[in-house]
Amino acid sequence: MPKSKRDRPVTLSKTKKKGRGQKESQVNSIRGAIDSYSSVYVFSFENMRNLKFKEFREQLKSSSRFFLGSNKVMQIALGRSAADEIRPGIRKVSKLLHGNTGLFLTSLPREEVQKIFNAFEEIDFARTGSKATEKVELKEGPLTEFTHEMEPFLCKQGMPVRLNKGVVELVSNFVVCDEGKPLSPEASRILRLLGIKMATFRLHLICRWNEDDFELLAKGLDEDSDVETS
Repeated sequence: MPKSKRDRPVTLSKTKKKGRGQKESQVNSIRGAIDSYSSVYVFSFENMRNLKFKEFREQLKSSSRFFLGSNKVMQIALGRSAADEIRPGIRKVSKLLHGNTGLFLTSLPREEVQKIFNAFEEIDFARTGSKATEKVELKEGPLTEFTHEMEPFLCKQGMPVRLNKGVVELVSNFVVCDEGKPLSPEASRILRLLGIKMATFRLHLICRWNEDDFELLAKGLDEDSDVETS
């Protein structure tokens, strides 16, 4: 009887003993999960928010399983060539594990999976380095949304403010951020104080594999493409 590719030993070189053990454990977990679910998807993510993603995973844990971590380890688990892939054609999935990507294993119908992923969206405050989605400029005059105790903090953020009879006052117009430019640490703090959310946590399906078929779901890709994510 031929030996299953899934049972082949895995070599993960150039890692410390503890780290190698963790990676081998993930490889074995992924390979074991392949037997339990009918479909494997690659998904990409933008503006990841760990708490929201944990909640999303919990909603689907009865029918599905997610894997995130080292793309290289996930590629090794699936196989990267015809010689070492653990299922026919699954190497095509490995090829699309680049950048901010993960694996989603499920037995849910394709249409339901697409509906769930397309509907998922969480708006949150943008972090330092994120690109501003709009220009935010504060006009000269009283800033009634801030209490007088906040004046020293606002000064430290570079805002030209002063106290005028106990009211925080902007002495000149101040641009917090410009559309399309990365947010500075100060800008991200000011936007949070203003209650302005510019980050949207989204998940995008890239491809789907099962025993009978491989399908690209992201637009603008072909089977020889690598995934580019922001």
